[in-house]
Amino acid sequence: MTILRRLGLDAAYNLLGLPLAVASFALCIALFAAGVGTLVTFFIGVALLAAALLVARGFADIERLRLQKLYGRPVPRPRYQAAPEGSGWIRRMTTPLRQGQSWLDLLHGILNLPLAIIAFVFTVTWWAMALGGLTYWIWGRFVPEEDGQNIVIEKMLGSDTEATRTLFNTLVGVFALLTIYAVQRGVAALHAGFASMLLTRLAQLQGRIDSLTEGRAAAVSAEAVALRKLERDIHDGPQQRLIRLAMELSRARRQLTDDPDAAGQTIDGALGQAKETLDELRALSRGIAPPILADRGLAAALTSLAERSTVPVTLDLAVEGRLPAATENALYFAAAEALSNIAKHSGAASARLEVTEQDGRVYLMVTDDGVGGAHLAKGHGLAGLADRLRAVDGEFAVDSPAGGPTILVAQAPSTVPVA
Repeated sequence: MTILRRLGLDAAYNLLGLPLAVASFALCIALFAAGVGTLVTFFIGVALLAAALLVARGFADIERLRLQKLYGRPVPRPRYQAAPEGSGWIRRMTTPLRQGQSWLDLLHGILNLPLAIIAFVFTVTWWAMALGGLTYWIWGRFVPEEDGQNIVIEKMLGSDTEATRTLFNTLVGVFALLTIYAVQRGVAALHAGFASMLLTRLAQLQGRIDSLTEGRAAAVSAEAVALRKLERDIHDGPQQRLIRLAMELSRARRQLTDDPDAAGQTIDGALGQAKETLDELRALSRGIAPPILADRGLAAALTSLAERSTVPVTLDLAVEGRLPAATENALYFAAAEALSNIAKHSGAASARLEVTEQDGRVYLMVTDDGVGGAHLAKGHGLAGLADRLRAVDGEFAVDSPAGGPTILVAQAPSTVPVA
């Protein structure tokens, strides 16, 4: 954002804040005082208090829009609970009184006025000093001269003449112009910080709770999908081979007495099946978590994963040290699933795997020169990876147009988040 745009946004925020604060203060304090004073009649008092809270909510929403313009990003709005459907008018009228955010809105509507006055006065004063001082040489000659000397100008510049007055006011204007950005930014930050504390903090907490809830649900879903996949793979592969192996060994035992040569052939076949079963179990174990990941970290595990890939993989691992275990697991599974899909479905001749760390996040990017067409449809392996990444406060995206190339990006925190 340019300095001029920042100056304009801060000035608009500070100058428009005062009339809004005056209107908010006048309406909220009047309705609140009237409501408290008439609580002895209950219905009138409660109705006036509810009206005060609803008016304060309206001004709070206006302030959130102003904060959004000032910050240049969306500002969260708290969830206001509505009365249950079919509720009576008393329940609907008293619903705002039972919500903490409603009272925070009212508190902002009343206490915002002093800060709005400070922001308005500082902004107007500095702009007046800057514009008035720098243009004094134009309009100063038309100002009637006062009797006596200006002590300040005389002490600073030696004499009080038209030339020294022009010089003094020009210096004041230059000083104001050089400091107006910092002064205006400071009072805007103070004013906006107070508003954010009362009007958006609860919404941020609600958003964080929703994010944690979604992450927990995603973790449960990802683990359930992984467990079902593992059960299916074991049932379709090693379990069937072990049943057949048991049958072959039983037949070899019966053949030992009558036909030792046939028994030897049967045992040889059983040994081959045992080797194939062991290979399948090793392949399945890579989908759980390889020991190298726990012992040596993500870089070593990804290097081993790339060496086993049937498609040549170029590595660029710009990450140092160990990462949180959950992050390492999630990124490893993302890479494993990506390379598995490349080998099975993409028809790619080569792939590239990059890991970088920036601004507290670790980014994994896998690209290939295959036919494309990968997607995050529910029930596919990539959809399960998206759930796994969400569970560690990460994100997952795939760009795979028909004809390729396919780009898969996963990112997760590089440090343990602080609750």
